[in-house]
Order: sequence, then structure tokens, then C-alpha cells
Amino acid sequence: MAIRRICKYGEDILRKKLPPCDYAAVKKGLPALLEDMWETLTVVRGLGLAASQIGVPLRLAVLMLPDEKGPQRIVVINPVIVKGEGRMFEEEGCLSLPGMFMRVPRFRNVVVNALNEKGVEIEIAAGGLAAKAFQHEVDHLDGKLFIDRLTGLAKIKAKAEIKARRKEWLEMDESKPQPEEAEDN
Repeated sequence: MAIRRICKYGEDILRKKLPPCDYAAVKKGLPALLEDMWETLTVVRGLGLAASQIGVPLRLAVLMLPDEKGPQRIVVINPVIVKGEGRMFEEEGCLSLPGMFMRVPRFRNVVVNALNEKGVEIEIAAGGLAAKAFQHEVDHLDGKLFIDRLTGLAKIKAKAEIKARRKEWLEMDESKPQPEEAEDN
């Protein structure tokens, strides 16, 4: 297992629309990749992580959603949102734009079709936070970031914040021990 560096705003892979992947072709390497993605997501305390965010050009994402019984882990390969209804306008952030949060319009409820980690077709109905997380990760796989959904003044504010933080983001590397972690070792 390894913590992977998360690609930040400005890196080309974040803007690539990824084609569906062939499950048979990725099956062998999938367990190790998923372990790395779960470990990375846990360390950064995120809700979701697309493979493209760690530099892997596969149409795959993992989500760790809160549940009464503990975090629910979901793997989606080739996810497609087949239905969206209702609207919500809530604050959203992204591991590829660390520390930046903006209010983003999303569907309140979605239905997602995908393959799971075993290559089995699944259909997931999600609402609220889970719906937002699925839409966010599918956007990543389509080469979009949450800031692409902003309009007007919010888009202007986002551009200014990006300009101010971009250099700092590009220097960040989650795979390396942080200063406080290094002191503990």
C-alpha cells in the first residue's frame, strides 16, 4: 500500500475525459490500485477520489461515504449518471484544489450505473451528500472540476483564489510525510 500524490489544478490529466476502461484489462492490477486509493483517501480525509486525481488514466473512482455503521466504501468503474433530479446548491471542495470551497449547483438525487471492483454491473440511487459526491467524481472522469460549474461572481472569485494558491498547490505532495508526521517518526 502507498499513499499517492494527488494531482492539483493545472495538471493536464485533470482535464482529460477518460474513455470507458476494459475491466478484463485492469482486473489484475486493480486490488493494488484500490488499496493505494483507499489509503490516500483516508489520509487526506476525503469523500471521493478519481483515479485521474492520482495520475492514473482510468475511468474509475472510489467513494468513502459516511453511514450509521461506519464509512461505506464504494468502487465505481465506468460510472454513468443515468438520472438526476431535484436541485441543491451547497458548498463543495476538491482534493485537487485543496482548501478551496465554493457553492456549486448539483442534482439532489442521482442514479449511477457502473461496474464494481469485481466487474459486476451495479446501479446506485443516491441523494444529498452521496449524490453530490458521485457527480463530483464523474465530473473528474469527464475532465471537469467543480469550478467549471460556477457562474458570475463566484467564477471571478474562484479565478482569483486559484491564482493566489496555484504555486502552493503544485508543491504539495500527500505521498511524502508532513513535517509534523516526520517529527513523530
